[in-house]
Amino acid sequence: QVQLVESGGGLVQAGGSLRLSCAASGSGFNIDAMGWYRQAPGKQRELVATMTSGGGTNYADSVKGRFTISRADTNNTVYLQMNSLKPEDTAVYYCNAVAVVYILANARSYWGQGTQVTVSS
Repeated sequence: QVQLVESGGGLVQAGGSLRLSCAASGSGFNIDAMGWYRQAPGKQRELVATMTSGGGTNYADSVKGRFTISRADTNNTVYLQMNSLKPEDTAVYYCNAVAVVYILANARSYWGQGTQVTVSS
């Protein structure tokens, strides 16, 4: 009932920028929060940035000052503007949404399939 599709990943040189997008589709749900997580090879998935429907944001310490999350409520789309990219940012980036499906009682997390971001020197 909630589908997430990421786009915008690719190969970029260190110091460059990328803008990731994630669109939620479907019907019969309300999204409370959307965000981005990433997983580098051999490492656990970690939080990058999140934004609630009220505009509150949360960032990993490693990306503060470089990444900016934004959201378009009208089409349930979340963006991640990534500036001053570092090789350490290389990972698969996953979109996440916390949503309440109307026929269910509680919120659940939903995940996209991920988009690869590779930062080279």
